[in-house]
Amino acid sequence: MRVLVVEDEELMAEAVAEGLRQEAIAVDVAYDGAAALEKLAVNAYDVMVLDRDLPRVHGDEVCRQVVAQGLDVRVLMLTVSVTVAERVAGLSLGADDYLPKPFAFAELVARVRALGRRARPATPPVLERAGIRLDPHHRETYRDGRYVGLSRREFAVLEELLRAEGAVVSAETLLEKVWDEHMDPFTTIVRVTISGLRRKLGEPQLIETVTAVGYRLR
Repeated sequence: MRVLVVEDEELMAEAVAEGLRQEAIAVDVAYDGAAALEKLAVNAYDVMVLDRDLPRVHGDEVCRQVVAQGLDVRVLMLTVSVTVAERVAGLSLGADDYLPKPFAFAELVARVRALGRRARPATPPVLERAGIRLDPHHRETYRDGRYVGLSRREFAVLEELLRAEGAVVSAETLLEKVWDEHMDPFTTIVRVTISGLRRKLGEPQLIETVTAVGYRLR
């Protein structure tokens, strides 16, 4: 899953971003509404955590632009506003969910993951296929009942392969969904991560390389 955090308070933005990264979620950050719109124009995000009171371009306008352009991103709006009328106003702009500040980080993560499941064809909270059981909430993976300890990137790659339900996922898609915008597009990190994932999952091998196309989970 790839998330865009839009927050003008830099310390908060970085804290939220780092916390989400610890949950095996790829995160980019924008500190104002104009920068957010620029990133939305070039990157495909599953969820945007959007502060409502932003400089340059207000969060309300960012939300309007997402709806107007038909972007396939779910919006979790953050604000210090607490009245029902203000929450309704935010949702009416096109936001998918609303979280008032201050908030518990665990709740933020839960809401981001819930929205992420809605950003594509509906998937269950726990993913299972070919003897693999992956629980994003607890960040646990099992193969045939055996616990498999994975790094954050390995976990995120496996999650994307499971969500594809046997379809081929290109290296470019994995790079976009698992790593942030600063990653070199010509890197071999996807191949290296897949290799480590195969080793940890053990035999028989479940991840198939489709030459010149990508990877799939058998």
